[in-house]
Amino acid sequence: MKLRQLLEIVGDAPVFETGLLLAGDVDPDDIRRQLSRWTRTGQIYQLRRGCYALAPPLRKVKPHPFVIANRLVRASYVSCESALAHHGMIPEYVPVTTSVTTRRPGTWDTPLGRFTFHHVQIGFFRGYEWIEVDANQDAFIAAPEKALLDLIYLRPGADSPAFLTELRLQNLEQLSLEGLHYQADLDGSPKLRRAAAIVDKLAQQEAEEYVKL
Repeated sequence: MKLRQLLEIVGDAPVFETGLLLAGDVDPDDIRRQLSRWTRTGQIYQLRRGCYALAPPLRKVKPHPFVIANRLVRASYVSCESALAHHGMIPEYVPVTTSVTTRRPGTWDTPLGRFTFHHVQIGFFRGYEWIEVDANQDAFIAAPEKALLDLIYLRPGADSPAFLTELRLQNLEQLSLEGLHYQADLDGSPKLRRAAAIVDKLAQQEAEEYVKL
């Protein structure tokens, strides 16, 4: 396979997998050798085994970190601080993309960033949406309520008033308090219920301060 052929096949795809190149009458060994060579020469990035992205100046589209996260681990969605920042609910820039998965936990260091995956039981794997994150790029991302509950579920002591205050939650009017309590009750977790009650109070305080302004 020539580089020109690769570019024709990949097109505008921000991330591509080896399987995309193996369709038709091709030599799998030749393709793998070429991918390895293009990776060594810096023309493509290897994100994990069998998963790649074009490097500048070859790429037409810069892959969004959330799209990369979804492709690194298929059974996953972006959550916790990453999703909260995306929804505008915390002010901090989040350099690591955090996801939850039903598969094994782990961290991937790639040329396009660091990606962390936390394991949850299959019954807790819900509350995510298919959202456009950039032009022609979509990813599975936790809804605001679920992103917050995932963070609380995974972080020790995250149901304390001190932790939730230090999180500096904002724009709480975007949060469905009914949905937050529903998700917390669904798991039957006292920790999540306590946290939901605290967030409810923080939302009321934010609303009262807004009225005063």
